[in-house]
Amino acid sequence: MKNSNTTRLMEAARTELQVGGSLTHDPGRRALLGRSATAVAAGVTALAAGRSAAAPLAVPAANLAMGRALPESEYGMPSKFEAHVKRRRTDVFVNKQNFSDWSMTPLHQQHGTVTPNGLIYERHHNGVPEINPDEHRFAIHGMVKQPLVFTMSDLMKYPSVSKFYFMECSGNGLTDWLKAASKTVQQTHGMLSCAQWTGIPVSTLLQEAGVMPGATWALAEGADGAAHARSIPMQKMLEDALIVYAANGEMLRPENGYPLRLFIPGWEGNVSIKWLRRIKLGDQPWNLRSETARYTDPMPDGKWRQFSFAMEAKSVVTSPSGGMTVRPGEIEILGFAWSGQGSIRAVDVTLDGGRTWQEATLEPPVLDKCLTRFRLRWKWDGRPTSIASRAVDSTGYVQPTVEEIKKVRAITGFVQHHNGIFPWSIDAAGEVKNAIA
Repeated sequence: MKNSNTTRLMEAARTELQVGGSLTHDPGRRALLGRSATAVAAGVTALAAGRSAAAPLAVPAANLAMGRALPESEYGMPSKFEAHVKRRRTDVFVNKQNFSDWSMTPLHQQHGTVTPNGLIYERHHNGVPEINPDEHRFAIHGMVKQPLVFTMSDLMKYPSVSKFYFMECSGNGLTDWLKAASKTVQQTHGMLSCAQWTGIPVSTLLQEAGVMPGATWALAEGADGAAHARSIPMQKMLEDALIVYAANGEMLRPENGYPLRLFIPGWEGNVSIKWLRRIKLGDQPWNLRSETARYTDPMPDGKWRQFSFAMEAKSVVTSPSGGMTVRPGEIEILGFAWSGQGSIRAVDVTLDGGRTWQEATLEPPVLDKCLTRFRLRWKWDGRPTSIASRAVDSTGYVQPTVEEIKKVRAITGFVQHHNGIFPWSIDAAGEVKNAIA
């Protein structure tokens, strides 16, 4: 009986493969096609032309030769055919040096919501330090009952958590407030990434150190050449801040803070101090240059706003986006939405320059302070138009237009926190361009 069942199953499998037209499991057909390179080329041409399924499926060269042998050990890399997918330094607002600079994530080439570690955007204030984890030390001091110093080995023994969060530079979009300076979505919105961050809740370590009454602020400082530092309210440090040593399952990359960084969910990226060496508690902010000049916001009355930490709800269409060309017919609009103050509740998309809006489909999971993918099917009729998206978060906040932001902020100089609705135009030839103004 056992042999009979086995024979039946094997016969069923063979029949299934034949019905599916599998050439690689039909030795006779495979050999026939394999003899003629001309036949292979003809098959490829037929498929490229979209001819009927009755045409024989070509046997690719990869089917006819041994593949690459398995190395004894290696760190896997993307296919050589994906070599064009890279972070890129800005070529819109060009710095004269690259020590205090940034590179941007290719959002239009990111699949899913998690950014690969090699594509997470960078922002450095004085280059990338090389830090030996065996020598690195992290201290907690100031208004604590017991100052503490940790080695990396010490920290790895604490209970950890892994959380999906987006990270965005406060300067994301700074070149495109009032004019179309950038061409692609990588240039307009690429200081944005999302990863699964692994580390220790800051609250765990602060509890061990013992927070003294009256400690309301914490100073976090990095071990880089700029000693970049920020003052952070204790409430946020105790709420959800993490001491992170890994991203997406591997130890941090050097450019993202190896071996240790602070991570502040939902807030501007510059407060998530990389190469973290100390946290000092105090009863007031330190008012560093980064808090009185660099990361501040001009207001309509001429004053400047400090400590505007949270990244408000925002979205952008990533496909089609600047630099792409589309054809009339069915198109799937793709994009990302995110909010530093909660999760995304809805995304609306306009396909007629803002006259009407349609609700897009949100792709689960929709997580707190995490990138959310949205989709909308659209049949483009070939007429020139403008498309854009607007996000609504779980607090009810609606992504504003630039005109609405201008009513409460002064759009001048080196402006931060651009979360305005961002349009792309499509001309009659299908060319997609930045349409911010």
